[in-house]
Amino acid sequence: MPKAQPSFTSKSKGTRMIDNSWTDDAWTALVEKVKDTSQVIGDKFPAMTDENGRYSYTDNTWRWVTGFWPGLLWLLYEDTKHAPFADIALSCEMQMDAALNEYVNLHHDVGFMWQLTSIKRFSLTGDMDARRRGLIAASHLSSRFNIVGGFLSAWNKNDVNDSDPRGLSIIDSMMNLPLLYWASEETGDPRFRHVAIAHTETVIKHFIRADYSVNHMVEFDPFTGEVIRVRSGQGQSTTSAWSRGTSWAVHGMALAYKHTKEPRYLEIAKQVADFFISELPEDNVPHWDFRVPRDASTPRDTSAGMCAACGLLVLASELDDQEAEKYLLAANAIVKSTYEKYGNWSNDSDGIIHGGTFNHPQGLGIDVSLIYGDYYYVEALSGLRRLEMPDRARKAVSPAM
Repeated sequence: MPKAQPSFTSKSKGTRMIDNSWTDDAWTALVEKVKDTSQVIGDKFPAMTDENGRYSYTDNTWRWVTGFWPGLLWLLYEDTKHAPFADIALSCEMQMDAALNEYVNLHHDVGFMWQLTSIKRFSLTGDMDARRRGLIAASHLSSRFNIVGGFLSAWNKNDVNDSDPRGLSIIDSMMNLPLLYWASEETGDPRFRHVAIAHTETVIKHFIRADYSVNHMVEFDPFTGEVIRVRSGQGQSTTSAWSRGTSWAVHGMALAYKHTKEPRYLEIAKQVADFFISELPEDNVPHWDFRVPRDASTPRDTSAGMCAACGLLVLASELDDQEAEKYLLAANAIVKSTYEKYGNWSNDSDGIIHGGTFNHPQGLGIDVSLIYGDYYYVEALSGLRRLEMPDRARKAVSPAM
């Protein structure tokens, strides 16, 4: 479903610039909303909203979603210096030590958990205990690397009953690699970076398709490294195009280029981004899968849009003006439309944006708020607010990665 190109406004002579003036009002509404909801949510770990618009919580501190709420609060604290945001985020981080110390239930998503919390806090405060947590998490992640197959295994157990979790890897893993790049930069030890690059090469070979759509899951033989099969995961089928999986690839490949400056990664990031943009409907809010029959009743997935928008901003930050503009326009259009059509600015819902789809094939979480959708909305909005782009879009960067 192609759409018309969004328009842009030139803010200064000789500088081509999008019209991001709407972001000031959006940011004000966001901050006021979270000041209210943070008093309700506190230092619990929200996951997705129920039929009443209230967040359900997880008690398992090893769950992959635990980093998003405190990470969201750190993004807001960075701008507002509202002390309660930092206090709640820190309390969440302390609770996550139970998972960090237990180790056995941790999985490939430790980047989502500690990149957005401890490492973000370290960047803001210089706290060495936060740095220590980040380095432990990076060590955990690198220990999941299968040297024969060149991949990071995803889970310790899974719901794909006839697959071996030791050989299962997923596209979401690309979003955890910045943890490894950070660890190498922080310690001067290249081993973390080596793992991240090796896994990226495997993703390019086995996850990114010829048309730049994306496989969600690939199962490898953990002993030989050979591919056994492609799994559909949360997409409609093994040949469909699950939109959130595509967004993980857009953002993940953009970050891979940001950290390595490998030209191939940039080209692949652009191609996957172009595929994502080309599949957006007229209102720029993605459906849950790009290859299902789509009509007015087809569920959207705002979390896919928000993650992709963040990736588009990272991508634009690595390109010259003319090329960057295309991705800035797309990011601005996606976030603006989501703000206008899917924003929750009353106290009727705990979530910031609705229209998220958790797992459509299982009928779970349709048109809900997802904590990761909320997080990436804040990250994308934060990036758009800071756009100045005098010569390059250098300020359009992911705040957390």
